[in-house]
Amino acid sequence: MESVVTAKENPIWQDPRAIALLMAASLTTMANATISPALPGLERLFAGDPNAAMLTRLLVPAPSLSVALCAPFAGIVADRFGRRAMLLAGVILFVIAGCAGLVLPDLPSIFASRLVLGVAVAFIMTAQTALIGDYFSGDDRNALTGLQISARNFGGLIFISLAGWVASISPRLPFAIYGLAAIFLPLMWLVITDPPRSAPVIGGRPMNGHDGHPSWRALLALLVLLQAATNMIFFLMPTQISFFLEMQGYESAVMTGMVLGMLMISGGCFALLYRRIQRAIDYPGIFTLGYAAMAIGFALLPFAAAAPALFTAALLIGAGYALVSPSFIAIALNLAPPSSRGLAGGILTASIFIGQFCSPLISTPLIAAHGYRGLFWNTALLLAAMAIAAGLAAGVKSMGKKG
Repeated sequence: MESVVTAKENPIWQDPRAIALLMAASLTTMANATISPALPGLERLFAGDPNAAMLTRLLVPAPSLSVALCAPFAGIVADRFGRRAMLLAGVILFVIAGCAGLVLPDLPSIFASRLVLGVAVAFIMTAQTALIGDYFSGDDRNALTGLQISARNFGGLIFISLAGWVASISPRLPFAIYGLAAIFLPLMWLVITDPPRSAPVIGGRPMNGHDGHPSWRALLALLVLLQAATNMIFFLMPTQISFFLEMQGYESAVMTGMVLGMLMISGGCFALLYRRIQRAIDYPGIFTLGYAAMAIGFALLPFAAAAPALFTAALLIGAGYALVSPSFIAIALNLAPPSSRGLAGGILTASIFIGQFCSPLISTPLIAAHGYRGLFWNTALLLAAMAIAAGLAAGVKSMGKKG
């Protein structure tokens, strides 16, 4: 029987399944943002379309809508029919739908292919999250949830940088980057297997009767709401920062690229440290530290006239988000029974993209009413309140252990 991996039995860096799952994680950031540098060129290429301006701007968020709608259903299917087939099908569909923009004749058909790409991402993220819970436990599970955030950040940095270079040659070429996912398929095909349906084994002992936390559904619902809110806040950076910087007199395209690059690098580096930090201060401490860092970062943004304050803000926001994000997955996998990990992963995946999709819808009216500075200050206050609440939870937990 296949057992859940423990740190002593098989170090995570030596497990090819972990490498395959990190490859899958690196694809998720690629889905939306890879074609961003090509949008002006695509608008010019299809200038004859009367809706070109609107459709080109919808190409980036289109996959998010599909993920939000499909991921919970993908989770149900993964629990019933297995994770392996869903992951492999998702990667194949990712390659086909992603590369379709190379040959499709018009913007409406490219937009449709982006919606299909979102279905592929829903398959990949849902299956990957469930497999992390199936294959790993304890410190290794925490390590892998942190490493997948690093994979998303560094993968996004590489793919977006590559897209910027090839977009200068042709606005269609960034679609070819999605074909790189095909390189990952052979390893996934060889090492990803569905776990046995019987009780999982940890440390050589079967976990008979492991049905998850008695209130796992209610706790998962709270976790989903918190993750959606966290992603809605974080997504203020890629959706609003360029407009804010333009108001500050910066060359917005150049400075936005630098700020978002720092955001990804900071997030990728701090996610690598996630397991050590979580082991030292536990989940409430992680949320306290992460939300506090994000609060300070947003509080610094109104002082963006000074470049050091702007860069420090980006580093803090990226670090804080990278610390809290893995905890949502780790806690959800600990709460849910093995038979429902696909559902839990699907709902968590949907909440990420719902938060991203709602972010500009909620922030734009707030900017109209209070300006960018008001938005950033109020966001900082909200994050500070979230950090204080997490700190109180940490104190209660510490007192409970002493008692």
